Amino acid sequence: MDTPKHFRPDWTERAPTPGTYRAVAKYGDPGQFKHPSDAWVAMMKEEFQLCDSDFRQKQDEGNTPIVLNRPPALEARHVDAMKVLVGEGNVASDDLSRVKYSSGKTAEEIIELRQGIVREVSDLVVHPRDKQDVQKIVAYCDAERIPVTVFSGGSSVNFGLRPMKGGISLVLSTHMNQVLAIDDTNQTARVQPGMFGPAFEAALNHAPERFGSKRRYTCGHFPQSFEYSTVGGWVVTLGSGQASTYYGDVDELVFSQEYVTPTGTFKTLGVPATATGPKINDLMKGSEGAFGILVEVTMRVFRHMPENRRHFSFMYPNWEAAVSASREITQAEFGKPAVFRISDPEETERGLKLYGIPGVADSLLSLRGFRPMQRCICLGTAEGDADYTRLVARKVAAIAKQHGAMSLGAYATRKWAKTRYAEPYMREDLNDYGILIDTLEAGVAWADVHRLHEMVRLFVKSRPNTICMTHASHFYPQGTNLYFIFIAKMKLDEYVPFQTAIIDHIVANGGTLSHHHGVGRMLAPWMESHLGKEQMGVLRAVKRHFDPNNIMNPGGQLGLDEVPPRR
Repeated sequence: MDTPKHFRPDWTERAPTPGTYRAVAKYGDPGQFKHPSDAWVAMMKEEFQLCDSDFRQKQDEGNTPIVLNRPPALEARHVDAMKVLVGEGNVASDDLSRVKYSSGKTAEEIIELRQGIVREVSDLVVHPRDKQDVQKIVAYCDAERIPVTVFSGGSSVNFGLRPMKGGISLVLSTHMNQVLAIDDTNQTARVQPGMFGPAFEAALNHAPERFGSKRRYTCGHFPQSFEYSTVGGWVVTLGSGQASTYYGDVDELVFSQEYVTPTGTFKTLGVPATATGPKINDLMKGSEGAFGILVEVTMRVFRHMPENRRHFSFMYPNWEAAVSASREITQAEFGKPAVFRISDPEETERGLKLYGIPGVADSLLSLRGFRPMQRCICLGTAEGDADYTRLVARKVAAIAKQHGAMSLGAYATRKWAKTRYAEPYMREDLNDYGILIDTLEAGVAWADVHRLHEMVRLFVKSRPNTICMTHASHFYPQGTNLYFIFIAKMKLDEYVPFQTAIIDHIVANGGTLSHHHGVGRMLAPWMESHLGKEQMGVLRAVKRHFDPNNIMNPGGQLGLDEVPPRR
């Protein structure tokens, strides 16, 4: 028999013991947590046919110390050479370092780590102090045929950090993490690749005090992983932030780049536009460490005017209305909102439970015709000059009203913004009780939005007792993205084929393999069929030019060489 209504699982509230598998698997701040609300627990018990007893015994917590029993394969002379190049304190071969800097944050990696399973692991971890160190390391490794896998923030969700061929994990965030210069005239910032998002944004916000700039700036790029991802990681995975509808995806923010490759070092042109053939600057974005190592990047930045930010939110009667209004908003030529997202009916209902909407508010919405599992919430902001934000907010509201939406004011968006970076912490609590949560996202043209949404959801929901939440959060005149979040009580041996089939459905119904997480090794098996032989041939030719000995992130990254099978 279940205990009374007020039962609450014993959520973990202590930081993992350093040196354990859980410590490596945990996302973000070791001491930070965000637990599912009581309403979410009730929802999961109903959805997954669980009872209180299913939330009493934690499983696979990963609290044991990391022990590899797998000696490094590098010869001692290579280890000694690295110590000479970067200093003994910047070279490590202990078990914890090797596992930590060989791991990302895919659901599969996290679950396996919690079970004490370590797949591919580097032989040596090296922390370069500057780009000159990187040049020396790459030259040495190329001459000795030592694989190099790049690690920066560690938030990869596509196996992009796994050293499939062993060798060296090169960690850029330890030392190469500073803004080097801010140019007021060009409105750009030159930054090292290992700088984390909050540090970058703080440096820009305080540009007058730190750099003698005339203005304060913002980077405009705020992915959910903002606190634990780096500028270089954003660039090499073609990231997109939560305010991208206004500021742009990261490929639009890059002004110029400097790379170290096995065949040489180069810097792309620092000009706003050029007609000197296909742009190498564009070619290197999204290269995921397979062509070379990004050692400096000059980013476009924006004037920081938070006092002009306007928050808005709406409830639409259905998904069709939300999509139609969003398309009109992005095609209407009056400007663009910054944060802009619409949730489908299932995500709207789960979200209302997560944020604890009062019963009276739920009843009011229903009375107004916004019924559960039909209604769709929209969250957004307008940013920039005061006159611009007023115009954008007014136009968005008018179009929303034309499509049957009801204004919810600023409250919903402000509430979401307070916890937007904390949502990934819930995964740890769910994993403790055998519940798996994962995401897949795709860019899609407007003409294919409804087909993609319907067909992927049909497949996910064909598995009994499975939650599938979907939102669009990056908008363009020609389309948007769909971000599918699925939650179920399942084991890894079921999860891998299930995830594979979802990817198949995304590609078959007009979606791209990845909208903003990159490809890594997880999506590599689909690359050739998705892009076609000719386009993949171009990427492989570039790989051969910059990395003829295939030492840079070898083992299937971007599908450029042999793709290992999923386990």
